[in-house]
Amino acid sequence: MPRLNLFFVIFGLIVLALVVGSHALLYQRLAVSTQLPKIWQQVVAVLLVALAISLPAGLIVVRMLGLSWLRNWAVVSFVWMGLLFLLLVAVGAASLLGWGHDKVADLRGLAVDPERRLFFTRLLAGSATGGALLAGTVAMQQAWRRPELRRVEVPLAKLHKSMNGLTIIQVSDVHVGPTIRREWVEALVAEVNAAKPDIVALTGDMVDGSVAELADHVAPFAKLQARLGVFFVTGNHEYFSNVEPWLDYWRSLGFRVLRNECVTLRDGDAVLDVLGVDDWSAERLGQPGHGHDLKKAVQGRDTTRPSLLLAHQPKAIDQAAAAGIDLQLSGHTHGGQIWPFNWLVQLQQPYVAGLHKHASTWIYVSRGTGFWGPPMRLAAPSEVTQIVLRSVDS
Repeated sequence: MPRLNLFFVIFGLIVLALVVGSHALLYQRLAVSTQLPKIWQQVVAVLLVALAISLPAGLIVVRMLGLSWLRNWAVVSFVWMGLLFLLLVAVGAASLLGWGHDKVADLRGLAVDPERRLFFTRLLAGSATGGALLAGTVAMQQAWRRPELRRVEVPLAKLHKSMNGLTIIQVSDVHVGPTIRREWVEALVAEVNAAKPDIVALTGDMVDGSVAELADHVAPFAKLQARLGVFFVTGNHEYFSNVEPWLDYWRSLGFRVLRNECVTLRDGDAVLDVLGVDDWSAERLGQPGHGHDLKKAVQGRDTTRPSLLLAHQPKAIDQAAAAGIDLQLSGHTHGGQIWPFNWLVQLQQPYVAGLHKHASTWIYVSRGTGFWGPPMRLAAPSEVTQIVLRSVDS
């Protein structure tokens, strides 16, 4: 079995287990523990079963049959995915409060009246449901807002003073697909061009779907303008979307696709090395000829030159620091996208969002320009990042 197909099988089984378990937990907490009347327990059961089926089914049919008339199904499935996460968090917090209430009563030697316990259980369940719905509404409003232009200044010791103030616009994790469409992309391109960047860096996960399905919605990227060029590196989702046709597509737009390589930009007497690597997971996903290889990218490079590395996943930073890279731009994390998911992301990536110093190397992690899956962002607003390079002696 091809490695990518095996990945999808294993991933699918894990998702299926999580879907069944999470919906069963919600039924237990919202219908059984609250002792709803039998008819309402049945209503809740039917609703949760339907929603549970919609999650994997929505993802599968979109992948297999295209995005056109099935788009609304996909959007509903993704919205429920986000609400499910928020509900689980809220129900978990409510359960913790209920457990704490009972523990305090036990420690004080108090007998809890069954009717009072039931009232408290229903109050917590209702509050959890209402809180999750409110948070989901706010998160959807935040997701559909225009990404904010976030300005970040980074000092580079090797940067020639004539390059002081050079600007890089980073766009990452747009995820054009079932939810993000052409009109949204057009507004994004206008925002990037209005900033008049010297360089545009596209740090992966730009699409979710094939070129045939999304070409019209991605076409506005052809209007991106940057004085020294537009550069692209792959993210993991490019490998889920048939990567080679997409690389050809980006090249047809005049973008420089960096695959474990380095190009030197000259601006007058000053130079800047721009390096790009395949996504960290490329080799594991089994695409022939693809794989993260920073050693290849830095081979023979003049280390006295300032360097900018485009690497989709922040976990590349250890290699970057060892190679003496000055600045790494990454994405992938979405800043957690929906709080408190950022706490889980910290278990998998060294940095979740923002500017950090790792040994002698700077790293900036974008919270992402679009969103994946649920059209929701909670305490993790999307961004278009304006990186301003500063020479230390300027």
